Amino acid sequence: MNRKKSWKVKILIGIVVVLVLAVAGFFIFVSASYEASPAAKESLQSDNQVQVVEDGDLLFTPVSTSKDIGFIFYPGAKVEATAYAGMAKGIAAEGYPVLIADLPFNLAILSPNRADEIIRSHPEIKRWVIGGHSLGGVMAADYALEHDEIEGLILLASYPQSKTDLSKTSLRVLSLYGSNDEVADLEKVKGAKSILPSDTKFIEIKGGNHGGFGKYGHQKGDGESSLQGDQQIQDTVRYVIDFLGELND
Repeated sequence: MNRKKSWKVKILIGIVVVLVLAVAGFFIFVSASYEASPAAKESLQSDNQVQVVEDGDLLFTPVSTSKDIGFIFYPGAKVEATAYAGMAKGIAAEGYPVLIADLPFNLAILSPNRADEIIRSHPEIKRWVIGGHSLGGVMAADYALEHDEIEGLILLASYPQSKTDLSKTSLRVLSLYGSNDEVADLEKVKGAKSILPSDTKFIEIKGGNHGGFGKYGHQKGDGESSLQGDQQIQDTVRYVIDFLGELND
């Protein structure tokens, strides 16, 4: 083999090695998800108020009176969907169908338009609100901007990308964040006022942190919550129900 061919082979081998390492690195990254706690999994049990169906997406349907507004929720990055079951069930118990999106590798960024299929699969729901936690909220904001059928946006410890200017839309928006959150950039969360509608509601949950919106244990780099038990989730449910109720008036 001459020297020229030898260098070509070495370059080709180098490219293959880099690609293999990149793919391996990606799968190592996405495989390390935050698993839902046993307490969260208990909320997957149907009861006399909410029927729960696990069919890829998690569907929480009110047993008795159901409002005509459905809530699509995108989980935070690398967080199992089940971690938000307690929140979803609490909202559904008040009459609002909730669907937690099934996302590849628990990453909304890999399936930002997952809501398309959810909406198509539920023609019985006539009006829609979308939301998400952390990166899930970022992707939900992008979706809301591009889809006129979405009436409302709920952000949990999240904010739109700078290019996602929602300020001139008719969207109703609720932004919730914990005062002890050390994962999300709270300055950007609160600073998103400039790209959100002027009537956006910003609510700080005193003592709450980033991971407290779900049940998946302590998130790396997060601040400590000073709230007891499920208080942050209960507060979130109450604020979301109030928000949805205003849309329903």
